[in-house]
Amino acid sequence: MRSIQFREALREAMSEEMRRDERVFLMGEEVAEYNGAYKVSQGMLDEFGPERVIDTPIAELGFAGIGVGAAMNGLRPIIEFMTFNFSLVAIDQVINSAAKVMSMSGGQYSAPMVFRGPTGSAGMLSSQHSQNFENWYANTPGLKVIVPSNPYDAKGLLKSAIRDNDPVIFMESEQMYGDKGEVPEEEYTIPIGVADIKREGTDVTIVSFGKMMKVALAAAEELAKDGINAEVIDLRTVRPIDYKTLVESVKKTNRMVVVEEAWPLASISAELAYHIQSNAFDYMDAPVKRVTCRDVPLPYAPTLIEASLPNIERTIEAVKQVTYQKA
Repeated sequence: MRSIQFREALREAMSEEMRRDERVFLMGEEVAEYNGAYKVSQGMLDEFGPERVIDTPIAELGFAGIGVGAAMNGLRPIIEFMTFNFSLVAIDQVINSAAKVMSMSGGQYSAPMVFRGPTGSAGMLSSQHSQNFENWYANTPGLKVIVPSNPYDAKGLLKSAIRDNDPVIFMESEQMYGDKGEVPEEEYTIPIGVADIKREGTDVTIVSFGKMMKVALAAAEELAKDGINAEVIDLRTVRPIDYKTLVESVKKTNRMVVVEEAWPLASISAELAYHIQSNAFDYMDAPVKRVTCRDVPLPYAPTLIEASLPNIERTIEAVKQVTYQKA
């Protein structure tokens, strides 16, 4: 099977869906003439033209609103934010319009659209450009929220997101656009809301999503050297969450550690800890442990960034705490 970059997988997903359905179009800052800020849309202007690959001013509230209106009128827009930090300017349209229009119109209107772009830290960009809002958007009924961790999942999930009849938040990582992975050439999709067991194990369940999956998988490899067999689960989707897969894993391993890049308060990891301890309590041999970003705005200095973000060492420490081993 061929190996392609994360950005190429996203491009293929959008291009294939635009060829399949003429209602699909891409709109955002620098997506056309510049080939995308991260070169995700490279070559798409040449194939689809300026009516379907549309450069916008630096006005997220404006072009997000145009996208919502287009979706309500039968089109299927893909709205690219250069970073989800900038989606805060457009959050009124995302939450008060796109997410609510189906309910508020009694089913007369819907907003089948995708808001996509990078999330989280990207290296020395300081506080305002390094935030994780997956939990913010996942808190909103009417939205679906996807955070893929590899090129294969990214392509299959983005195709499903574009076809979905609800608004979908599709969050990527600047640090992963160059990552390579095996992606088949034939057509495929991945259902929204289904987690994936990336590594089978028996001693502890490590749950994560997005680029933190690298931390989770690397920690599992190190733990194996100490005789701890970790099962690693990639949520892939944080709304809806595949609780069943998590509960079944905990029934087998009796322990859980959640690795998440966001701040700890009201995070996805907090929700998972609540759910597991409510629905799998009798199987637990230790409380759920969380590994999150420190509860501070992300610093600029690389040494402080390293101290703030979840890492392999903190994940191993958490696993050893729930397995009652010395760190």
